[in-house]
Amino acid sequence: MGLFDKLQQNRQEKINKEKEAGAQFLASNKETEGVQTLPSGIQYKVLQEGSGPQPSLHDKIKAHYAGSLISGKEFDSSFKRGQPFEAKITALIKGWQQVLPLMPVGSRWRLWIPSDLGYGDNGAPPNIPGGAVLQFDIELIVIIK
Repeated sequence: MGLFDKLQQNRQEKINKEKEAGAQFLASNKETEGVQTLPSGIQYKVLQEGSGPQPSLHDKIKAHYAGSLISGKEFDSSFKRGQPFEAKITALIKGWQQVLPLMPVGSRWRLWIPSDLGYGDNGAPPNIPGGAVLQFDIELIVIIK
């Protein structure tokens, strides 16, 4: 086995370990009061119920978010920057594409997204390892027309 093969094997072992930890977390988390699970495996909890309209998949939205790993390590936060972001929903990770159309404007939800609906086996180096389950707190501010 060459060096490249060993590196690939080591990388895959790390990804598999991350996926296993994520699967255990999600299995336990779904028993938590208030946590709901979508057919895709995404879990969410409504922290604040909004009363506005729900965006469609093809809308552009303005939102705040904080993203972390299940270890609690935060990798990004628009809340801390004090600047919400704007994006077309279709430009976001698959997990967000599934959940945002369910959220009324004014809502704040906590999401747990399996790696295949987040950044997958590649992750988003250096802060998000391959195979990682992601946790996001999302506050949907407005649908941009």
